[in-house]
Amino acid sequence: MGMFSESVDVVCSAAGQPESLTWSGKAYLVCAEPVRWYERRQWWAEDSRAPLGSGPGVVDHEIWRVQVQPAPVASRFAGQGEPGGSDPLTLDLTRHIRSGRWRLLRIHDALRPKTA
Repeated sequence: MGMFSESVDVVCSAAGQPESLTWSGKAYLVCAEPVRWYERRQWWAEDSRAPLGSGPGVVDHEIWRVQVQPAPVASRFAGQGEPGGSDPLTLDLTRHIRSGRWRLLRIHDALRPKTA
């Protein structure tokens, strides 16, 4: 599993769930139900104090685990798309509550099927 922080563009449904994303210039579609949870961040290392009653965005990170596949590539012929044709990739994304910006946190290689 790789862990880092890289900006991604995410499109969400009306309910706020990720539906598609663009990462490193490539488009991906969410192909399974995303899962959301919150993780405590080390806010004390960045701020002198957290306001009383703080939660999401100040003390906690919103994390989404999504499975994505490459979006179909538009064909030159009759506007038809080609399927991505690859196995799903499992990613952990975080959304900054105040700015709405998304970042890629983890790529789960261990969850991908292994080939010989």
